Amino acid sequence: MKASTHRFRDIERTAEYLHPEKCIPPPPIDSMGKVWFIKDGCGIACAVVTWMLVFYAEFVVIFVMLLPSKNLIYSAINGIVFNILAFLALASHFRAMITDPGAVPKGNATKEFIESLQLKPGQVVYKCPKCCSIKPDRAHHCSVCKRCIRKMDHHCPWVNNCVGENNQKFFVLFTMYISLISLHSLIMVGFHFLYCFEEDWTKCSSFSPPTTVILLILLCFEGLLFLIFTVVMFGTQVHSICTDETGIEQLKKEERRWAKKTKWMNLKAVFGHPFSIAWLSPLATPEQGKADPYQYVV
Repeated sequence: MKASTHRFRDIERTAEYLHPEKCIPPPPIDSMGKVWFIKDGCGIACAVVTWMLVFYAEFVVIFVMLLPSKNLIYSAINGIVFNILAFLALASHFRAMITDPGAVPKGNATKEFIESLQLKPGQVVYKCPKCCSIKPDRAHHCSVCKRCIRKMDHHCPWVNNCVGENNQKFFVLFTMYISLISLHSLIMVGFHFLYCFEEDWTKCSSFSPPTTVILLILLCFEGLLFLIFTVVMFGTQVHSICTDETGIEQLKKEERRWAKKTKWMNLKAVFGHPFSIAWLSPLATPEQGKADPYQYVV
């Protein structure tokens, strides 16, 4: 039973069995090392496509639907709301992409570091043979980031990064704001079609009727697709936060070895303390120091 419980980890109990002589000490942190960016071709392409799709929606909403409208109040209100949501969505995406998700220092399984842990006899520690690191509990290795990530939920190519302890808030906000602008754009497309059917098609848009229809149908298809996708992802992430169980832990059915907290405490552990409007802002970095999210049951 013990072997099956830890079948996903490399377990060593004492320093002499960790083979620290095979680990190269981690390189010193310089100014460039502070910038977190994953050099993955697929992830970079997905991130660029994400921004292009948002800009396409922006183009259709502004130049096809709002500017030709005769109702200035309708155009102004919807234009302001859509642009604010689009900015928050892209800002959340950018923060989720460039924020260190909680990477464990690479190559820290050295003799000096192991001795500094002052392990008790029989105490279990975890070592990752791929990045030669001593892993804290609930950390998993990402083959794309090539690092062990604390509370890793999954690697998302759309943000070209792992979703982990430090950037889960930004990923949740990204899915929420994308779903909101998708819903908003679908509602505006519906109203615009009704307006064009009642009025002359040549007057409801600055583009030709065939071009207008094609642009609106493409936006409708994009909005519907991303609305479904992001709503599902948002619900999955909120459920994962409330239950304090990452996607990988659920998939591997790992034994729960950490303290159970209330759903409200789990939310504050991700979005910060105390509750405020900053929870909805991708520009605010959550204060996680008071959350004490790693109270493990021994």
